[in-house]
Amino acid sequence: MYQYFLKRLIDFCIALVSLLILSPIFILVTIGLYFVNNGKPFFFQARPGLNGKVFNIIKFKTMNDKKDAAGNLLPDVDRLTSIGAFVRKTSLDEIPQLINVLKGDMAIIGPRPLLIQYMSLYNKTQHRRHEVRPGITGWAQVNGRNAISWEKKFELDVWYVDNVSFVTDFKVFFMTFKKVLKSEGISAEGHVTIEPFNGNN
Repeated sequence: MYQYFLKRLIDFCIALVSLLILSPIFILVTIGLYFVNNGKPFFFQARPGLNGKVFNIIKFKTMNDKKDAAGNLLPDVDRLTSIGAFVRKTSLDEIPQLINVLKGDMAIIGPRPLLIQYMSLYNKTQHRRHEVRPGITGWAQVNGRNAISWEKKFELDVWYVDNVSFVTDFKVFFMTFKKVLKSEGISAEGHVTIEPFNGNN
């Protein structure tokens, strides 16, 4: 009953209340990023959700669109703005995803929605991460976030799918605050966030 009804109801209420409480921060960050990103404070990207259904995730835009002489985007580390770095370090870039939760695209707790192109690289077990709604935070995020390997991340995601409960979500919810305050696991070694997933080689 929790997974199929109560979880969605709780998610909606938390997202609505959180947006109201965080609205002053939301507005300030939007204004700051509007100026550093040439009028583009938000980042939209197609991601696979529940049962692989595609939706547009909403995040604060922490990197600009600067390109090299050939017209290619510069590396992430060169495009990360000073405000963007702060927003990412404090996890404020996740706030707009509360809108995704209200729409039903996401949950508060669940496997993080990854890139669409990764789906063809998953093995059968890894595909199981799409049996639940993706989340703003999840079991993998409170157990290493971007600092752990892809193999471990998928293992934790599938564990969550098999162990969805109010107790598990309650634990993840409060562990997330600890991780955010300590700014742990924000990036993999040598990367702004995490290295790309290249399959199970």
